[in-house]
Amino acid sequence: MKHRGLLLLAALAAPGCIRAPEIVMVDRATALEEQASGSFKDVEQRLARAGMSPTPVPLTPNQLEELGIQPAPLIENLGKTPADRVDDLLRRHCVGEGRDGLLVVTRRQCQAGRLSSDDVALVERVNRGRMQLWQWMRTVRPSVPEATLRQNWQQAHAEGVVCGGWVEAGDGTWGEKKC
Repeated sequence: MKHRGLLLLAALAAPGCIRAPEIVMVDRATALEEQASGSFKDVEQRLARAGMSPTPVPLTPNQLEELGIQPAPLIENLGKTPADRVDDLLRRHCVGEGRDGLLVVTRRQCQAGRLSSDDVALVERVNRGRMQLWQWMRTVRPSVPEATLRQNWQQAHAEGVVCGGWVEAGDGTWGEKKC
C-alpha cells in the first residue's frame, strides 16, 4: 500500500515538472514570406504621389449641359456632310458668318470642343468655293459690281444659316442668329 501511495504522490507531482514550451508570436513575416509576397513599394509610392497631385475633376454630360455647354459626342459622326460640320461649328461659335459673306474663324468664342486642323481646312475650302461662285456670278452679270453681287448673295445666304449660328452684324458685333 505504501507503494500505491507513493505512486499516487509521484503521479500528482509529475505534472508540475512537465510544462508546455513558451510560444513566441512574431508579427513580422519571415524572409521567405517577404520574397513570396513581393515588394510593392514602387506601386505604393506612385499611388501616394497620384493622390497628392491635383488634377481637374471631369464633369458629367448633365453638369456640362447645366452650364450651357454641349459636350462633344462620344463617337465620331462619320455620316456628317461638310455642311453639317459647318453648321455645328457655327452653333458652337468656333466659326462665324462674316458680313462680307466669308466664314471667319472665331476660336476665342468657341464654346465646346476645339477647332481641329480638319475644321480649319473645311473653312478654307468653303471660303474658296464661295469666292469661285462670286467670280462665276460676275461673268454671268458683268454689269453688276462685285460688291453688289456679294451683298445680295450674303443676304440670301443669311436666311439659311442655322439657328443659333454665330453671325456678324452690320456694325461688326457678333451674336447668335435668332429664329
